[in-house]
Amino acid sequence: MKVRVIGGGLAGVEAAYQLLIRGIEVDMYEMRPVLNTPIHKTSNLAELVCSNSLKSEDISTAQGLLKKEMSMLNSLVIQAAFNAKVPAGNALAVDREEFSKFIEKKLKSFKNFNLIREEVKEIKPLDIIATGPLSSNAICEAIINLLDIKKLYFYDAVSPIITKDSIDFSKAFYGSRYNKGGDDYINCPLNKDEYYIFCNELISAKKVILKDFEKKEIFSACMPIEEMARKGVDSLRFGPLRPVGFYEQVLEKPWAIVQLRKEDNYDELYNLVGFQTNLTFKEQRRVFGLIPALKNAVFVRYGVMHKNIYINSPGNININLSVKNNPSIFFAGQILGVEGYMESALTGIIAGINMAKHINQLPSIDLSLDTISGALVNYVANYKGDFQPMPAIFDLFITKIKTKDKKARKLEYSKRAIELLSKQIFEQKINDDIVLLK
Repeated sequence: MKVRVIGGGLAGVEAAYQLLIRGIEVDMYEMRPVLNTPIHKTSNLAELVCSNSLKSEDISTAQGLLKKEMSMLNSLVIQAAFNAKVPAGNALAVDREEFSKFIEKKLKSFKNFNLIREEVKEIKPLDIIATGPLSSNAICEAIINLLDIKKLYFYDAVSPIITKDSIDFSKAFYGSRYNKGGDDYINCPLNKDEYYIFCNELISAKKVILKDFEKKEIFSACMPIEEMARKGVDSLRFGPLRPVGFYEQVLEKPWAIVQLRKEDNYDELYNLVGFQTNLTFKEQRRVFGLIPALKNAVFVRYGVMHKNIYINSPGNININLSVKNNPSIFFAGQILGVEGYMESALTGIIAGINMAKHINQLPSIDLSLDTISGALVNYVANYKGDFQPMPAIFDLFITKIKTKDKKARKLEYSKRAIELLSKQIFEQKINDDIVLLK
């Protein structure tokens, strides 16, 4: 039996891998480069189009726990991430190109994997729809017909990338906040006057004009930096530009600090952390050039805003990620209404495993709602209220831990989730149908 995986993003490659290691043939359809999106730059599988950071590895965080659970479920994305890792403190950041290359090579090593560069315009049984937040018009129409719903939108913002050799290091220093991870970031301090001049220019700078309905749909987790600045003149100092956590590196505490994170293993490109923006390209050069260390910065990618699409999953999607009115069709990725690279990849894992179970007439996996994996798919399937894209957070857990100390409580959440998932992998024989690991 053969499964079509529609979409070669993080969710699609995870779904394909779960099927392949279980001996099931996969036809993966990726429309690029036949039909490109406004934001993708390559035709690579699993291209990271926003940040190159996959967020924290710290097991006391929801993001760190998510990565641990994904590893326990044989995640291809986690394998690729550690293979292409670049220094980023306690965050897991990757060289984009190496990350994509690893994934594509791994999938193509399976004889029962077929990569087809073609736009899919109709949906069939045994499809996993992982077309992502930039799905084509044709597949959107097919989804609408399948689910009898209207498509929904939110808008995402991307940070600029500059060259390292254009940074003025006489006005910058290496280091990580609270010495977490070593000298993994380049830090660009601003004094009080420089900061307020920067904020004033940021607020008044020319932006790409959005239509009224677009303005209402900006997703708050990726709010453009100029919109953050509008919330209050000191909002950036208490957000992405907070000047805390540096000790020996500076003699006098700066008023604000802009952090740059490495983009590649060659140490040539750096991302402006937290600088998602909708400013025009010309204004990005001018305003971001007011940061002393970036006066002569050379931009290799400007920040942009782009449309993301997701479906109203509750009521339409089962907790195993199949379609309620057609359980032989599954959804995975950001189009389901999860927010974040790892969250998207996780749903690909779940969809891939459950499609294999469906084909082999076995029960779907049933994960505890006190694991990040179970809590996220439960949110997607069963949330009551105004459904919005959701990242991995401990608040999704059903059973609350009441330990007063916040850090201790988070560690208890993680310990409990790992124990629960380990037990369920064994009891439900989740990995017992794997026949080949490459």
